[in-house]
Amino acid sequence: MSFASRHIGPDTDEQTHMFKSIGYASLDALMDAAVPEVIRWRGSLNLPAAASEEEAIAELRAIAAGNTVATPMIGLGYYGTVTPAVIRRNVLENPAWYTAYTPYQPEISQGRLEALLNFQTMVTDLTGLATANASMLDEGTAVAEAMTLARRASKSKSQVYVVDADTLPQTLSVLRTRAEPLNIELALVDLTHAGLEGGDPLPEAFFGLHLQYPGASGAVRDHLSLIEAAHAAGALVTVAADLLALTLLRAPGEMGADIAAGTTQRFGVPLGFGGPHAGYLAVRSGLERSLPGRLVGVSKDADGAPAYRLALQTREQHIRREKATSNICTAQVLLAVMASMYAVYHGPDGLRAIARRTHDRAREIAAGLAAAGVTIEHAAFFDTVTARVPGRAAEVVAAAAAAGVDLRLVDEDRVSVAADETTTAANVSTVLAAFGAAPAPARDRVLPESLDRTTDFLTHPVFRTHHSETSMLRYLRQLSDRDYALDRGMIPLGSCTMKLNATTEMEPVSWPEFADIHPYAPASQTAGYEHLVAQLEGWLAEITGYDAVSVQPNAGSQGELAGLLAIRGYHRSRGDAHRDVCLIPSSAHGTNAASAVMAGMRVVVVACDDQGNVDLADLRAKIEKHAAQLAAIMVTYPSTHGVYETSIADLCALVHDAGGQVYVDGANLNALVGFAKPGRFGADVSHLNLHKTFCIPHGGGGPGVGPVAVRSHLAGFLPGDPLLAGDHHAVSAAAHGSAGILPISWAYLRMMGPDGLAQATAAAVLAANYVAARLRDHYPVLYAGNNGLVAHECILDLRPLTKATGVTVDDVAKRLIDYGFHAPTMSFPVAGTLMVEPTESEDLVELDRFCAAMIAIRAEIDRVASGAWPRDDNPLANAPHTAAAVSADVWEHAYPRSVAAYPSGVSPTAKYWPPVRRIDGAYGDRNLVCSCPSPEAFEEA
Repeated sequence: MSFASRHIGPDTDEQTHMFKSIGYASLDALMDAAVPEVIRWRGSLNLPAAASEEEAIAELRAIAAGNTVATPMIGLGYYGTVTPAVIRRNVLENPAWYTAYTPYQPEISQGRLEALLNFQTMVTDLTGLATANASMLDEGTAVAEAMTLARRASKSKSQVYVVDADTLPQTLSVLRTRAEPLNIELALVDLTHAGLEGGDPLPEAFFGLHLQYPGASGAVRDHLSLIEAAHAAGALVTVAADLLALTLLRAPGEMGADIAAGTTQRFGVPLGFGGPHAGYLAVRSGLERSLPGRLVGVSKDADGAPAYRLALQTREQHIRREKATSNICTAQVLLAVMASMYAVYHGPDGLRAIARRTHDRAREIAAGLAAAGVTIEHAAFFDTVTARVPGRAAEVVAAAAAAGVDLRLVDEDRVSVAADETTTAANVSTVLAAFGAAPAPARDRVLPESLDRTTDFLTHPVFRTHHSETSMLRYLRQLSDRDYALDRGMIPLGSCTMKLNATTEMEPVSWPEFADIHPYAPASQTAGYEHLVAQLEGWLAEITGYDAVSVQPNAGSQGELAGLLAIRGYHRSRGDAHRDVCLIPSSAHGTNAASAVMAGMRVVVVACDDQGNVDLADLRAKIEKHAAQLAAIMVTYPSTHGVYETSIADLCALVHDAGGQVYVDGANLNALVGFAKPGRFGADVSHLNLHKTFCIPHGGGGPGVGPVAVRSHLAGFLPGDPLLAGDHHAVSAAAHGSAGILPISWAYLRMMGPDGLAQATAAAVLAANYVAARLRDHYPVLYAGNNGLVAHECILDLRPLTKATGVTVDDVAKRLIDYGFHAPTMSFPVAGTLMVEPTESEDLVELDRFCAAMIAIRAEIDRVASGAWPRDDNPLANAPHTAAAVSADVWEHAYPRSVAAYPSGVSPTAKYWPPVRRIDGAYGDRNLVCSCPSPEAFEEA
């Protein structure tokens, strides 16, 4: 069998059966009827013919061989680390973890929510702050979000943000990108002697201060006086701190910092040529409600038992749109889980031991260099030593590289050497030999006593229990058993494309040639990665009809921002800096509006008509009103209403005629590949979602990759390398973003080939129309396009049923759990509806199982409507039902236990039991707890 036949769920016979339900004889006939001729592309994609799984793996092996795995001692926030095998095999390589979705349905996400709560507790303990979120996209993004958080929270009227000159260079690049559109002025200050005689003065007024701890050079400084000075000026202070160093060094919170940001990469997450890694962001008490991203909190379920859920910011962008704190609507969940489990497995004592060993290696390097007469720039350091070798820096770095060790070339006179948990005594000797030095006795202490950590951390029992592999293995299994992921069944989330993440696609991610490459390794060592990236970007350009692609954005939100910044840069290059209005349809994904604001644009909303299409009359009126200021329109295609809009070409022409650019959100590209190309039907720029259309798994809420694709006139404004000076903005801390997972999409495209990709698109459209046809008589399908057909998803309207019976979309979603399903997308883009996207990967058996469940639920709603079941006591109102609930000694409900436990079509031998009952979200927001609850909290329940 071909890979395409394994990826696409319905086989030929099943498709024939499905065609009968919708009245078409073939996939070609269906697509001819569904896809408007105005966008239809009828060529054949210029991609390699499909490879077998074995052939694709062999090709990837050859590409990987172009990378050289050296000992990484470059530092700059990226370090060699050991991923414990029990975590690698049972989290990173386990579909129970990597195929789950963002935990919007908390009752079936308790396992990863607990793991994320562990992550938040780990971060708050180490930073000494009150609240941490559930991870950020990388350190650069975390620091940029800290800057904008400080701007919102500070009472200072100044637009100046002071930045430590010893900040990581890639972080500084991302800060510059994010500051400019918001009119924030960055003041780069040498803070070594700031405010003292001979040192750089602090500005008279500033709203925030960013400190690196330890600095990029490795220097460890006592920042207490600077923090006090900043507070006196009314500014908030962010400390970008190394979490491993914080096991030995005084915590930022203890020094008075308001915010801490950074990365957890060195907690067992592979380098991956720059990502994906889980950044972190923590704040002092009083700032928690300003935190961007995702935040896990503790609430209670219907029985009063403790339960976890996303708190405060859940779906913030959909609700607040352009007023959202950030455009980040996800996290790096899979990587955050890995980092948290690294802390659980090692515990506080293990982490201290790793930190001391790392520090000892750095002291040994410094001692050997000093004994050889080499000047060490900083007396106090944790893991990084910067040495001054006038005129010899390149020679030293080359000598080390020849011996298999990569160092950082700071400039022609300085070299930095970073130790980590993988650094051995042999590595120390190799480094010293490159300098012409030899080992020598190390000093007992190089860190100032004033910065010694004296407070305990990771005191919760979870960090002091699972230190044997047996215990850790069982803990991970216990958590994964609580969750619902694609390894259990269909996840029909509209606009999310939860398709197959094939094992063959996933395998290369763990190969050392991909996993263990430092993002700033010499180009001579990364030819394999560069080849893969160039090939993948070329294939994506061919699929979308654009001229250039950058894979740097490490989430869809960052792809949106990168695309809008390209439009901004284009207008400014033409002297049109006044063009700052972004038109956004009312049905758009909430991140669109948030991204536009971050790109320095003003949002103007365009109405949609009764059929869910962009209202062209309103569009013309808005264009006429804002023609001189029009920068762009952002439109999703197919629309978020699940239809192919026939007016898209007219929309593009209207905007172009007014001097604007057209941004087509690529969230729904799974309905276009092989049949339409945005770059050909009028769009200027799109972001894509490799974690949707191109099979990178969602990871329970991250990682993702959001490449930005543009026409040729915008190519010069794509994101650039964050380490290279120039005008190119960087939206991520590494040149290729989350490069470590790009082999997944490469493998998918290589194994599907041009014909398989088109077949997958048609199969996805077939599945959505089959579901719509089967359910239309039970739930109205809200919108349809040509010939009454939907695209790759359909919206089921529950509002009439809710009005008649009181049964809500929430009730139906929770009852689906009892039937063994993850609910479709709730109340987006229309409140009171369910948006269903079955994808091409689900076979007919699973599609029919879902339809049968929805039909059975409709019958249950009818029983409520007839009065057979009370409105406040029925299987829907009380869903989901746990094993404990249905086996309780007392059962006083109006329906039997069997209906609660095993509704129609549910096999007792394949039953998924949710671990908690329905969760009280409002209680969790009113009583915000975002760190691990005590074991006694569960005993009391």
